[in-house]
Amino acid sequence: MKSLWTSALVVLVVSTITVFGCGTSEREATPPSATRTAEPTDVIDEELMVALGQAKNFHRKAKVYMSDGNLAAATASVRQILSLRFPKGAPEADDVRLDARALLAKLLVSQGQVDEAMRTVEEGLASSQRESFFVANLYTVQGEIHEARAAQADSEGETGKARAAEERRAAIASYDRSIQINEKLQKQLMEQR
Repeated sequence: MKSLWTSALVVLVVSTITVFGCGTSEREATPPSATRTAEPTDVIDEELMVALGQAKNFHRKAKVYMSDGNLAAATASVRQILSLRFPKGAPEADDVRLDARALLAKLLVSQGQVDEAMRTVEEGLASSQRESFFVANLYTVQGEIHEARAAQADSEGETGKARAAEERRAAIASYDRSIQINEKLQKQLMEQR
């Protein structure tokens, strides 16, 4: 997960640089000069970088708490990510929050709060602005929650058998949706090359 978070942060920073570098202006029409002074639009928004740094630190704190077995503190730390303020319209905010919701849902499942975990995922999916790796990951976590619900239903014996089968079908549907999003994203990336 550490490398996933690091990779995600790098992607976010690169995306931000790309977004800020895509605008056209007169200065871009002239050849770059080694002595050209940096323009304000050349710099990544400081408010965005502060929010990303805070998210990273809350995430790291959560990992430390998890390694100590303090799941309640880890959960609280991840919830703090969801309350961070990002610059208006920053796509990185959506990605960071979706990633935090995925981790939060997993923490909730590990504490037996399966219904709360599902609500966390559903809220994230409802608020997502675009398809991304993070949305696909949230569908994967949704599938894991359906599997946890199936296991709970299985423990009820015959009475839970039908519900368990239904939850397993829902898990497969969630995994399929994650696969579809990732395949679409891969296709888009290949077309850009």
